[in-house]
Amino acid sequence: MALVPCQVLRVAILLSYCSILCNYKAIEMPSHQTYGGSWKFLTFIDLVIQAIFFGICVLTDLSSLLTRGSGNQEQERQLKKLISLRDWMLAVLAFPVGVFVVAVFWIIYAYDREMIYPKLLDNFIPGWLNHGMHFKA
Repeated sequence: MALVPCQVLRVAILLSYCSILCNYKAIEMPSHQTYGGSWKFLTFIDLVIQAIFFGICVLTDLSSLLTRGSGNQEQERQLKKLISLRDWMLAVLAFPVGVFVVAVFWIIYAYDREMIYPKLLDNFIPGWLNHGMHFKA
């Protein structure tokens, strides 16, 4: 019942997304006080989707470790449902939204930085947090 490196990696990715979300929410920006708050930004929605997805991945990994070799049909059925949810979420939400947000942000950033990420935001959002929100490995 040893941990596989990909399972450890998923936990690390989940923790990094949670850290980025917590740091982003701690920033006092005027746009967070208006209608919609952070939820009006596609980047924030993408971060939440990615964090939920990796949370489901970690839950699936833990469930598979705990149910391996138990022979319980009900646990196997629940694990298959969880794996189906994980696969659906990757195919429908996490991958398409993630690729769209990253590609559009960096294309517009390369074309005209002021259009998508004005220099004024450097006073509010540190560079490492911006890259963490818009870079997917």
